[in-house]
Amino acid sequence: MAPTPAPPHTRTRPNLGRIRRAAAAAVAALTAAALLSACGYGSKAEGTSSGDANSTAAAGSSAAGGKLSADTVKIGYFANLTHGTALVGLQEGLFQKELDGTRIRTQVFNAGPAEIEALNAGSIDIGWIGPSPAINGYTKSDGKSLKIIGGSASGGVKLVVNPDRISSLDDLRGKKIATPQLGNTQDVALLNYLAGKGYKVDASSGAGDVSVVRTDNKVTPDAYKQGSVDGAWVPEPTASKLVTLGAKVLLDEKDVWPDKKFVITNIIVSQKFLREHSDVVEAVLRGSVDTNAFIKANPDKAKADANEAIRKESGNALEPAVLDPAWADIDFLDDPLAGTLQAEADHAVTAGLLKLPRSSSAGAGANLNGIYDLTLLNKVLAAKGQGPVADAGLGTR
Repeated sequence: MAPTPAPPHTRTRPNLGRIRRAAAAAVAALTAAALLSACGYGSKAEGTSSGDANSTAAAGSSAAGGKLSADTVKIGYFANLTHGTALVGLQEGLFQKELDGTRIRTQVFNAGPAEIEALNAGSIDIGWIGPSPAINGYTKSDGKSLKIIGGSASGGVKLVVNPDRISSLDDLRGKKIATPQLGNTQDVALLNYLAGKGYKVDASSGAGDVSVVRTDNKVTPDAYKQGSVDGAWVPEPTASKLVTLGAKVLLDEKDVWPDKKFVITNIIVSQKFLREHSDVVEAVLRGSVDTNAFIKANPDKAKADANEAIRKESGNALEPAVLDPAWADIDFLDDPLAGTLQAEADHAVTAGLLKLPRSSSAGAGANLNGIYDLTLLNKVLAAKGQGPVADAGLGTR
């Protein structure tokens, strides 16, 4: 990535010519250094077990490109397969292509609440995130912190169990089932499923007819091997990792949803950034739509891209026995599946994990009115000859 040589200068005086050549060389050296630092996927800062973020700097601006209304856009995501749109789009340079000279900075998170805190603090502008943190962030701020501006992924969540201890869904009583975090998307899904089957579980403590054990996805495989848990309701690739340890899939969550689709990853933006830099937001959405199209057209290359991004962030790539089934179970799409977000919020309210905002009336479901702004996404889709996606009546009016 050598810079374009500076044009030759006419030398009228020897001293002036030397000065000009020295200045040109200095500029070229600085440009080369900037370009070299921009070429890499980024460096990883040390993270913490509490879910603090790791910071990276993604591919920078083209030397010849013109930036949009912001010099930089700060993007957050997880180094998880369910955030594959972000992983692949950054790896392939598809976001940077649309952003032109506006520089991307990325921040990698281990937990949704930390990402919402970063968005609220202005540490990131746009993020890929699960539905429950997005719902919590919106309702706790009385609808002032964020907007969901697009979809990213559906599926990729399973209930996997020890076949020696659990042979059917009727065998869950008295067993210990892991979820990633209290109140996270999979935790709410398990609690709702158990309630539907007549099992009683205290949502806060996880105690009851079935013990819900909140365990970080990185720890769950070891907990399973040690017999500390009998199974887990978890996203990919943790589910497939457990299968390689002898677990069996008892239930694929998509089977409990209409049309076998439910949102697992959304794209959110801070409302302030959306107001001030809508052109940048639109460019990121173009990159997202292009990335999802790339994933569908090049599934093997996209899978390799995602795995390489995970390797760079975590230090370890996923083995094929985990990567292949996990990737195949995730559907990458632009539609945010807004109707399923409302259902997930109502499940959290019923479980007592989500309090109604002040604007909601007693006995109502979660008030998510205005959580979506799909205007720019639908503009991008229309420019590509595609139809609009719906906000299920929860959009900006």
